This record gives sequence, C-alpha cells and structure tokens, in this order.
Amino acid sequence: MKIILLHNKEASLIKQAKKQSREAQQQIFEQHSPKMLGVCRQYVKDLHHAEDLMLQGFFKVFTNIEKFKEMGSFEGWIRRIMVNTCISYLRKKNPVQVSDEDFVFNEAATVNLENTSVEDIQRLIDELPEGYKLVFNLYAIEGYKHSEIAEKLQISESTSKSQLFKARKCLQASYEKINKVRNVKQ
Repeated sequence: MKIILLHNKEASLIKQAKKQSREAQQQIFEQHSPKMLGVCRQYVKDLHHAEDLMLQGFFKVFTNIEKFKEMGSFEGWIRRIMVNTCISYLRKKNPVQVSDEDFVFNEAATVNLENTSVEDIQRLIDELPEGYKLVFNLYAIEGYKHSEIAEKLQISESTSKSQLFKARKCLQASYEKINKVRNVKQ
C-alpha cells in the first residue's frame, strides 16, 4: 500500500512540475539531488564540478520534464540526464581518449572487497585514465551495453570492450597494491 502512495505522490509532483510549479520542482530536487550528485561524482573527480553538472542536469530535467512519458522510473530518467550531462562535459573538456597503457595483471588473484570502504573504491576508480573510467562507469555502474557505449562515446564496440577489460585490470592491480600496503601495516 505504501508503494502506491509514494508513487501517487511522485506522479502528483511530476504533474505539478510540468505546470512549472516551483514548489514541486524544489521537492523533486531535494528528493533526488543527493543521489544524482553521487552519479555526477562517479564521472567527475572534483566535487565542485560534479555539483555544477548536477545543477545543469536538473535544469535540463525541468526544462524537458514534458518529455517524461511516465514509462519507467522517474529517477532512472533523471539519472540518464545526469550521465549524459557528465559525458557531454567530459567530451567538451577533453575528447574521450582511448588509452593503451599496459598494466601488470594477475588473472589468478581474487579480489575481496569486504574490508574496503566506498571512498577507497571511488578513489581507485578516480585514478583510472579518463577513457577507462568512462567506459567502466557506463558498463559496470549504469548497465549500458558495449554497443550503447560505443554509440555514446563515438568509439567502436571492440574499443569499448578493451577499455573495460583494461579498466578492470587496472583496478585489480591498484587494489592489490592497497592490500599489500595494508598487510604490511598489520
């Protein structure tokens, strides 16, 4: 029963926002901005830039809210706008660069993230080369297929696959380094 009530409240807010209600827009912003800032932060290392991109994204949300057809989740629709805003920013700032860096990779090693904080994982992702990070986020976090990533970033599917593979190798190598340092300290 609660789910229906929450859905009705959100549907009502969306209707009001489509009529340019500032109060409804404010409520939508307050409800979704923390999570959307996290989305932007996944793509942009600097928190201030991530905040700017989130605000730009919400501007797009409210100027295009008429296009939301209530098919699928509203949060998912907002998230897609945030991701696209971040990708546009990154492309303007620096065209997506495909990296051919080689990393030492131990395929037999297993990764146990049990004692790793979210901040440590985000730091590892932030240290990835820009192309690796972008493909990794789109594939592993957003759930895009390689064909969709290739289209979005204007690269080939095989490039998307190789960037993901290399990102994973890099993350695993970085994680192994952190674990070695932790084990030495203990």
